[in-house]
Amino acid sequence: MPLTTTGELIARAARLRTAVAAFNIITLEHIEAVVTGAETAGAPVVLQVSQNAVKFRGGRLGPLARAAVTAAEQAHIPVALHLDHVQSDDLLRQAPDAGFSSVMYDAARLPYAENLTATQAAADWAHAQGLWIEAELGQIGGKDGRPPLDAHAPGARTDPAEARDFVARTGVDALAVAIGSAHAMTTRTAALDHALLKRLSAELAVPLVLHGSSGVPDDELAEAVEGGIGKVNVGTALNAALTRALRDHLGRHPEAVDPRAYLATGRTAMTDEVTRIIRVLDRAGVSPS
Repeated sequence: MPLTTTGELIARAARLRTAVAAFNIITLEHIEAVVTGAETAGAPVVLQVSQNAVKFRGGRLGPLARAAVTAAEQAHIPVALHLDHVQSDDLLRQAPDAGFSSVMYDAARLPYAENLTATQAAADWAHAQGLWIEAELGQIGGKDGRPPLDAHAPGARTDPAEARDFVARTGVDALAVAIGSAHAMTTRTAALDHALLKRLSAELAVPLVLHGSSGVPDDELAEAVEGGIGKVNVGTALNAALTRALRDHLGRHPEAVDPRAYLATGRTAMTDEVTRIIRVLDRAGVSPS
């Protein structure tokens, strides 16, 4: 079916009192796994390409984006494309022509005033192109090999009053909030600050986004959706499933040289993880229609 937009999927999720699952993709196998897993769950999905994934692909957005667009158009469920954790203005400006309906502009590493100025400029440009834009306030941590921040470190949590000011002044369409998750977690041990999430949800009229969801246990994730999270980003969980399957297959078949056999096991493992996570999110809302 035709590409849908991230904004439309999040609006739909709000009506169903659930959240949109957004999965980061790196390879064609990731794309196929996400679409097939979402079809199995009977739910729409967002395919996300991060700036790091573009860097991995030689700095070229086009090939992976075209594969994602083609997969979305052949899918039996609605699929949107989202450009994730963009820090490069040059990459930001490639989004519309590459099929992306939304972008996450990441200036959270900067001091508040600089984050606000940079994000406001990005939002103005994105809206002029018809793009839905997400930003981040507070440091979710764990990205690019950096350790997660201590829960009490300055900036490790999103301040509700600051968030209200930030959203009002930048005009962003959604906000990624720091409530205790971290990027690149390989254990599901994150404890979310649900009281803070409740305060943020009460303060802000825009959808809230949870990054670093791979490290969040199922019950915590479902509670976060009930508490106001409207978009859930997942990346490491798929990579971990892929890697486990490949290690297992190659350990049992050390003679293997044809990548189709072991990549198929990895793709299946990722597919199962996609379906599982979407069902966790749907458990917090009502059945998709």
